[in-house]
Amino acid sequence: MLIYFILCPLTILNILQHPPNLLSKAGESRTLECAHDDAEFYRMFWYKQNTNGNMELVAYSMGTSVADVEPIFDKANYIMIRNEQLKSSLVKILHCFLHADPNIKVTEPTVKVLAPSAKECEDRNKKKKKTLVCVATRFYPDHVTVFWQVNNVNRTEGAGTDNRALWDKDGLYSITSRLRVPANEWHKPENRFTCIVSFYDGTDNIRVNDTISGDLQGNKTMNTSTQTAKLAYSIFIAKSTFYGLVVMVMIWKFQVSSLQM
Repeated sequence: MLIYFILCPLTILNILQHPPNLLSKAGESRTLECAHDDAEFYRMFWYKQNTNGNMELVAYSMGTSVADVEPIFDKANYIMIRNEQLKSSLVKILHCFLHADPNIKVTEPTVKVLAPSAKECEDRNKKKKKTLVCVATRFYPDHVTVFWQVNNVNRTEGAGTDNRALWDKDGLYSITSRLRVPANEWHKPENRFTCIVSFYDGTDNIRVNDTISGDLQGNKTMNTSTQTAKLAYSIFIAKSTFYGLVVMVMIWKFQVSSLQM
C-alpha cells in the first residue's frame, strides 16, 4: 500500500493534492495532481519516498517553461504537466513538495575543495589512500548534482556524495562530497582534482567548481622518512659488523695466548 501526501514547508498558500490518498497495486499507473493558488511561485518538486524513509527527487518545475524528470527515472513513466497559470503539475509518483518562501531567492552554491588531512589512514588493503572533501554551501533550492574530475576526466570510482542536501537555519542548503584517490596520485603536483556542482538557477543549468592541485610535499616527507629509516638500518648493520670483528679479534688473541702457555 502506498500513501500519497504533500510536503509543504515555508508556505501559507492554499495547497491541494488530488486525490489525497490512493491505494494501488504494484505495476499500475496512477496520476496525482498538486496545485496551489499563487502563480508567482512556480518552483514545484515531486519526491518519492523509499522503503528506508529517504526522499528521492523524481521531477521538478524550476522556471516558467522548465519541467523535467531526473535522469535516473524513465520519462515514459514519470511525466510532469503544467497549465498556463503554472498552478499545477501532474506526475505519476509519490510526494508533491512546494517551496514558496518569498524571502529566499534562488542562490547558487559556493564550492570549496579541501585537501586530505595529514593523518590520513590506510585502507583495508594496506594501499595508502587520500580523501579529498568538496563542500558546497549556501545554495537554494536544494536540487544540485555533484561530480568529480581528475585532470578534466570524470571520476566516479572512490567518489561519494551525501544522500541529500542539509537545510541550514537561514533557509539555504549545503552538501558534502568525498573522493578517495591513491596516495601516489595525490602526491603528483601536476594532477588537478576538480569538484563540480551542477545547479539550475531558474533559467539555465550552471556549473560551479573548485580545483586543487596535487601536493608534492607529502611525498617528499614520505621519501625523507624512508631514507632516514634506511640510513638508521645501515648504521645498525655497520655497528653490528664492527662489534662482530672486535669479538673475533678478542677470541683470536685468547687462543694465541693459550697456545703460547
